[in-house]
Amino acid sequence: MNVPFLDLKAQYRELHEQLDDAYRRVAESCRFILGPEVEQFEAEFAAYCGAKHCVGVGNGLDALHVILRAAGIGAGDEVIVPANTYIASWLAVSYVGATPIPVEPDERTNNIDAGRIAAAVTPRTRAIMPVHLCGQAADMDAVNEVAARHGLLVFEDCAQAHGARYKGTRVGTMGTASGFSFYPGKNLGAAGDGGAVVTNDGDFARRVRVISNYGSEAKYYNEIKGVNSRLDEFQAAFLRVKLTRLDDWNNHRKQIAQQYLDALEGVADLTLPYVPDWADPVWHLFMVRHPQRDLLQKHLTANEVGTIIHYPVPPHLQKAYDDLGYTRGAFPISEKLADEVLSLPMSAHQTTAETEYVIEQLSGFGSVISKSQSQ
Repeated sequence: MNVPFLDLKAQYRELHEQLDDAYRRVAESCRFILGPEVEQFEAEFAAYCGAKHCVGVGNGLDALHVILRAAGIGAGDEVIVPANTYIASWLAVSYVGATPIPVEPDERTNNIDAGRIAAAVTPRTRAIMPVHLCGQAADMDAVNEVAARHGLLVFEDCAQAHGARYKGTRVGTMGTASGFSFYPGKNLGAAGDGGAVVTNDGDFARRVRVISNYGSEAKYYNEIKGVNSRLDEFQAAFLRVKLTRLDDWNNHRKQIAQQYLDALEGVADLTLPYVPDWADPVWHLFMVRHPQRDLLQKHLTANEVGTIIHYPVPPHLQKAYDDLGYTRGAFPISEKLADEVLSLPMSAHQTTAETEYVIEQLSGFGSVISKSQSQ
């Protein structure tokens, strides 16, 4: 059996008529930028998140970038970010001239450890940007408590968490603003790049919209030096179709995750995801840990099970951030995760039989290790 890491073809087969209709609707209208599809998607996605405002932008990184610009964060400022995250979280901070200040994760959840944040606060700190990694919410009450105590803003990076809940509330509404990515592989993915900013603050939403549209609210009249980052009509039309299926797809991911959790508990040396009582994850990724991760991945690949390492090099050790002066050992928990994590197949269209096959290959890995050690 061949089990892909993510099956986007099955997603298209399910929705091809609606997606094709959406394509034709936009093509025939010849409204490709800032048209009715974007406007309607913004309203629908804001309602889905339980927020008042949504502004579509070009991608998830741009969403975080324009959030920070709209907040007036810039050169000389610091923004607290997870040490364990995709580099986009850091790049957004760098784009506005501020400095990312990393904080180690809680080793059980892989999300930022709120108990470590206060120690990273300095007089230059302006904001905290937690990431809801793998589709599971960070501990937002704890993050917001630290932020309130130190007078800091909170911005949620929701790139992997469309529909996830924290204590019953969907992520994206527990800070000043939040950034979403609609990269094709996300739980809610476009047919290319796309992103959005979600907020309950109308004035903040207006600033985001102006910044992302060349600094202009009225065409040809530019208030500031903005950027060009706009969700296009085709992507908005596709996202509108997929949004109607998102909860069902997320529920299927939860079933797969439970199947993994039930069957893989007790497998030697395999660390499974930990879910706090207050979290309701949407399982963008099902990330396990193993001290012989590379050998495990090789075994699964040989048996046609698709896997991905998220992420093999933490941001502080990337060449792009040599200027910050971090070396190996600076953030040992993040570095350990980078050496051990492996994401298993997880798709809204993954079958029970495919999941059982993955479980079978994982369960048999112990014999592979024994064989390699005896040689």
